[in-house]
Amino acid sequence: MYIKKFAPVAMTALLLGSVVVPVASANESTIETEVPKIQIDPVHIFHDTHGTVEKIHAGEKITYYTVKDGEQTNVLEITNDTLVFDNTGKKVELKEGDKVVAYTFANKPQKYIYPPQFNPDVVIVESEQVGFVEVDYFFEDLTNTYNMLKLNIGEETTLINVKDEKVASKDLAEKHLVVFYTGSTKSIPAQTTPSKVIILDDTNESAANSVEADIDAIIASDFYEVAGVKMVPLRPIAEKLDYKVAAAGKKVLLTKGDVSYTITRGEKIFYHNKASYTLQVAPTLRDAKTYVPVEWISDYLK
Repeated sequence: MYIKKFAPVAMTALLLGSVVVPVASANESTIETEVPKIQIDPVHIFHDTHGTVEKIHAGEKITYYTVKDGEQTNVLEITNDTLVFDNTGKKVELKEGDKVVAYTFANKPQKYIYPPQFNPDVVIVESEQVGFVEVDYFFEDLTNTYNMLKLNIGEETTLINVKDEKVASKDLAEKHLVVFYTGSTKSIPAQTTPSKVIILDDTNESAANSVEADIDAIIASDFYEVAGVKMVPLRPIAEKLDYKVAAAGKKVLLTKGDVSYTITRGEKIFYHNKASYTLQVAPTLRDAKTYVPVEWISDYLK
């Protein structure tokens, strides 16, 4: 598969700071050079999930793809908004047997569920065509986080955002990008003129920020504490996150696509789809509203 991987030595330099790395010269003698420490904000990092699609389950708005890599099994949640391309930059649809790499922002909340379930920002499918892919954050000079690749934008380079709208080369700086290319120089950093670049940061960012601000405002104005745990109103927050909320007696059912949660006031046990989990504090009824621990909102609903 023609998908670019991070060099282990660069990752070591990132994690440990300045390190001394042996470098072979032209006559194969060894010299030592210092790799400077690189400070990387965690929001710039992607989690990548490798494997082969083995099973597909289509829901109302989400399609679940079971991906296996050896003994490891993961599930990818794919919606109509998920970017899916082959390694040449062509839009494709996932199917059984596809070998894929799915990239998810590492700071995106993940559900505590087995097998691990990811909502990737972009999925790359292996094809038989030559093509390399880099999904990473690029600085002002268009070098990536590990200083391993530098972009030289050419006249033939396709530049778009996630809405398939054209953008300018100046818009690429300090953004998360999906870069498609067919070759690079052997310099440090390697340099390439990509065939296509997609800016990921345009994915409903302003709308997401607005929802987050609304939720923060709800929590700030309507909460109380039980045994040191902040309790917040369930319905207004869940509805801000596009969940449907239905109450029957002490039970409250939340649904969004194929995802469902069932909680019961006065009970710590709750259900995510059909699996049971335990809350730190049981949901309560107060002022005709159901309150839940704020950590449950951030750990599950978001």
